[in-house]
Amino acid sequence: MAHIELKNVSKSYGTGANKIEVLNNINLKIEEGEFVAIVGFSGSGKTTLINLISGLEFPDEGEVLFKGEPVTGPSHERGVIFQNYSLLPWLNVHNNVSMAVKEKFKKWSRTQISDRVKDYVKMVGLSHAITKLPKELSGGMRQRVSVTRALAMSPEVILMDEPLSALDALTRGTLQDEILNIWNKDKRTALLITNDVDEGIYMADRIIPLRPGPKATLGPEFVINIDRPRDKIALNNDDNFKKLRNSILEFLIQIGKERKAKASKEYILPNIKPILRTKLGTRV
Repeated sequence: MAHIELKNVSKSYGTGANKIEVLNNINLKIEEGEFVAIVGFSGSGKTTLINLISGLEFPDEGEVLFKGEPVTGPSHERGVIFQNYSLLPWLNVHNNVSMAVKEKFKKWSRTQISDRVKDYVKMVGLSHAITKLPKELSGGMRQRVSVTRALAMSPEVILMDEPLSALDALTRGTLQDEILNIWNKDKRTALLITNDVDEGIYMADRIIPLRPGPKATLGPEFVINIDRPRDKIALNNDDNFKKLRNSILEFLIQIGKERKAKASKEYILPNIKPILRTKLGTRV
């Protein structure tokens, strides 16, 4: 039994003439302990896919299963790291994280909760900022708090909606490693939404492209047969990495061309000739 499974899932927004069919007939299985990355263009429905798995939204057709049971709403078992920070502005770093930990570990003492918060905040290099409010942090620091909050709850599944896309290269690389270190400790099931092919190859076991919407569908899967732990510098000289990267990019480029060609056919402007007038108002 797959840990997460989507069966013939379709999702749309709006009604009538304003209806937009975002996802169409999505079928996906993610095994327990597996790390899967979904790559695709902006607006292809990647966030909608995460929302369906997390229980924030529900499919129009098909079903989303977690451990064989239908997803009926959000759960602590499925932790989400969003693209935006989603921090409470009136709480400092410690309290933003501890609020989530308290909700998950209801029987823990105050000391146990505080110790866990401090450990995870230290893990992402923010011990010096643990008493600061979100407005006193940089964007990268806020996102690290968001990552810490989700991981400190020890979810069975880690769902990541492009959580590192707005960060500088150094911070992004550091958080990639931190997420992998935490994932590697007990091999939690992980799903990463990203538009960075290199990030997907570095972090995941499989990469699956999402074709552009409307009616987005999943493309062919690419299995990443590169031993862990992976070294970013060594990957640049790895023939398997180069071949895999080129194959994924070629596929994305091809569906990008198809998307552009389709858009050109759908939006053909009429051949209209302007009516020119002289200063006296006579048509010419």
